[in-house]
Amino acid sequence: MSILNSKVPQGPLSEKWTKHKNDIDLVNPANKRNIDVIVVGTGLAGGSAAATLAELGYNVKTFCYQDSPRRAHSIAAQGGINAAKNYQGDGDSTYRLFYDTIKGGDYRSREANVYRLAEVSANIIDQCVAQGVPFAREYGGLLDNRSFGGVLVSRTFYAKGQTGQQLLLGAYSAMNRQINRGKIKPYNRHEMLDLVIVDGKARGIIARDMVTGELERHSAHAVVIASGGYGNVFYLSTNAMGSNVTASWKIHKRGAYFANPCYTQIHPTCIPVSGDHQSKLTLMSESLRNDGRIWVPKKKEDAIAIQQGKLKPVDLAEEDRDYYLERRYPSFGNLVPRDVASRAAKERCDAGFGVNKTGEAVFLDFASAIMRYGREAAAVDHIENPSEEKIRELGEKVIEAKYGNLFQMYEKIVDENPYKTPMMIYPAVHYTMGGVWVDYNLETTIPGCFCAGEANFSDHGANRLGASALMQGLADGYFVLPYTIGDYLADDIRTGPIPVNTPEFDEAENNIRLQLEKLIKNKGTRSVDYFHKRLGKIMWNNVGMSRNEQGLKEAISSIRELRDEFWRDVLVPGDANEVNPELEKAMRVADFLELGELFAVDALHRKESCGGHFREEYQTEEGEAMRDDENFMYVAAWEYTGDPGKAILHKENLEYDNIEVKTRSYK
Repeated sequence: MSILNSKVPQGPLSEKWTKHKNDIDLVNPANKRNIDVIVVGTGLAGGSAAATLAELGYNVKTFCYQDSPRRAHSIAAQGGINAAKNYQGDGDSTYRLFYDTIKGGDYRSREANVYRLAEVSANIIDQCVAQGVPFAREYGGLLDNRSFGGVLVSRTFYAKGQTGQQLLLGAYSAMNRQINRGKIKPYNRHEMLDLVIVDGKARGIIARDMVTGELERHSAHAVVIASGGYGNVFYLSTNAMGSNVTASWKIHKRGAYFANPCYTQIHPTCIPVSGDHQSKLTLMSESLRNDGRIWVPKKKEDAIAIQQGKLKPVDLAEEDRDYYLERRYPSFGNLVPRDVASRAAKERCDAGFGVNKTGEAVFLDFASAIMRYGREAAAVDHIENPSEEKIRELGEKVIEAKYGNLFQMYEKIVDENPYKTPMMIYPAVHYTMGGVWVDYNLETTIPGCFCAGEANFSDHGANRLGASALMQGLADGYFVLPYTIGDYLADDIRTGPIPVNTPEFDEAENNIRLQLEKLIKNKGTRSVDYFHKRLGKIMWNNVGMSRNEQGLKEAISSIRELRDEFWRDVLVPGDANEVNPELEKAMRVADFLELGELFAVDALHRKESCGGHFREEYQTEEGEAMRDDENFMYVAAWEYTGDPGKAILHKENLEYDNIEVKTRSYK
């Protein structure tokens, strides 16, 4: 075990980033045109990084497995993006955004990175407005804000419920400009399958053309991984079905440490599971918790009657409803952080108060908001003594203007009108706070290999606050990586093009070819999805919303057995030299089967509860997370040894010089 060097600059927190930018080496504009950079992943982090690096003059190659960068999973983000611009005049500031993020992550994130994130957040909004992102605006013309969980201010900028899509289109337009200039060469429908290291430095990748099946060698002076998170290790999650850990896991197996894999976010506001036929879950934006009130029946007999369809939720009297978040957390109410809201929902459902057929759902009710907005609208329109029907009609129009596409999506999936009856929601796997370990420069433990966005671990600690994912992705891509990668590339101005006809590229390509051939020739009896579903059930049951020592040990043993069975009995039809989705999935599930074990190992070693990592043995009398700051205030970064169960632990100790570390309270 070693103590990792995060390379955080010296000096006052508020001056670190400015001083660092002034101190790092730069690359002459004339030299940038001789330097190549590979960017894997074209979501918000990868797309913004590629566009900015190309704008600076570097030659950029981008890789995505989708048919277009517009298909990146960033498009699915709904509710908004945080920034400390204080348009509301409600007391927000760079420091408050920094503090809320550290507290929301349960004091398990790196102080300097989080402050930098808060510091550059305002620049992101200006950048996106200049690109034409249609943020919502107030009557006076200023950009509008709404609230998200874990904060007491309104700092979330949004474009209805389509914020991720609009931001991604902004980054994509910036990419297209550089593609047109010839500075970005896009490789769509290509998947990175290995990293090539030459003389200890990342110098390229092996990618598979997913149309022809051909393996390709691509060289560069630096490689950026921006391939998103690994929530699909649970099979059922809010992630797109193609989302995977392969790029991150391949560089992990080449020497990049993997940090805090057990820090995975369970989002409280998702459409509940309806049956074993499902392949993914649907997120309902956290922004809905601005106006929706979460409740279950106070009486168990009422809950049973609702489950059986004998009682409708709208018929239950107000005094018979338990608005449990408002009851338990009066200060934050329905806007507590995601980990807190998720565990509270699970507790109510486990106690028998769930409201759907499976007993695993709670209500998200907009009736109060509809009537409140309706009365306001009636007053604005000078309607005297409006009827209840008129108030409801006016209120529904206000809600439709704010959340219309989300309500429409819910109705299409569930076939119930959420304007008339409460939505049903339940927690589901969403975002991953863990990921590839990076230093302050976003460089991994492999020189020349950088990692940005959700793929790295750096900013969210043990729990991500809502609307911070888009913020981190764009901060890394637009405003951090373009500076820090230059400091590394300044030593490469005389290197010249990196050749691909070398033993290192030979070895990497042969390594992947053997894996593909082994899967194609396996001739087993079980589909890839069969193994993925089984892995997902092990993960959800033993490493899900709550964990304990016995369950984690069982998970480690079960995953090892499942991995052995996978390589013995998986059936991959077709050939490697053609379009073959099953082969693609098989490679990704093979990586998930290794990650899943490390995930459980990490959760077992961390004998505390913090944020999204909840060990049942370590909780307060009120059921809240109980941290152990004396023994576990560090980042757990794991080194690959050939066996996920025998990974070597390296620690990055976390120090907080600018805030007081204390038990989180949202009451």
